[in-house]
Amino acid sequence: MPRYEFRCRDCATMGEPATFEVDRPMQASSEPAACPLGHADTVKLLSTVSLGGRSGGGGMPRPAMAPAGGGGGCCGGGCCGGG
Repeated sequence: MPRYEFRCRDCATMGEPATFEVDRPMQASSEPAACPLGHADTVKLLSTVSLGGRSGGGGMPRPAMAPAGGGGGCCGGGCCGGG
């Protein structure tokens, strides 16, 4: 089940820990959540998710480089003078 992070505005102004997490189904992801202290003035935070392993490869294949001078678009196709 996904975990969503929220911030309580009331707790933030009172010096309390302001962020908390809620486990809920994706269908309920946009529903408001009361903070653990019962305040209703909360906002859902945007979370970043990192998928993958260690930096430096670690056995993961690297993406292939585009061939020089070919392709199209603004990466060497000549339409914008980059050929």
